[in-house]
Amino acid sequence: MGIRKRPTPRKLAKKLARIRNRLGVSQGEMVKLLELGKRYDRVSISGYERGEREPPLPVLLKYARLAGFSTDYLIDDKLDLPD
Repeated sequence: MGIRKRPTPRKLAKKLARIRNRLGVSQGEMVKLLELGKRYDRVSISGYERGEREPPLPVLLKYARLAGFSTDYLIDDKLDLPD
């Protein structure tokens, strides 16, 4: 049995950037708001927003909770972010 990367939602990167921009914070400040600790930094957030890296599921959950909605909005490309 091989290990395959799970499919990444096409709109995820843009949605993550929109959340941060709506909050009006820098990428470094986003790390602090998400309480990600020392394992993550501005470069991690930048990679997520450019679609170069996929955030771990616990990080996606933190994004959704911070924004005040379900992870469904991040994962499902058919759903737009709520206002």
